[in-house]
Amino acid sequence: MIDNFSLGLTHFLMLLAVWHLLRRDDLDREGEPARVRVKRGKRPGA
Repeated sequence: MIDNFSLGLTHFLMLLAVWHLLRRDDLDREGEPARVRVKRGKRPGA
């Protein structure tokens, strides 16, 4: 029982990760760097 649960859980988590990766907007774009969000009020390197 525990073996089937752990096997199912790990496969579900891998499926969830692949699903999130496939939903990314920049997956089909080449040559464009990914945009980094900067919080307001915070300066990079500060």
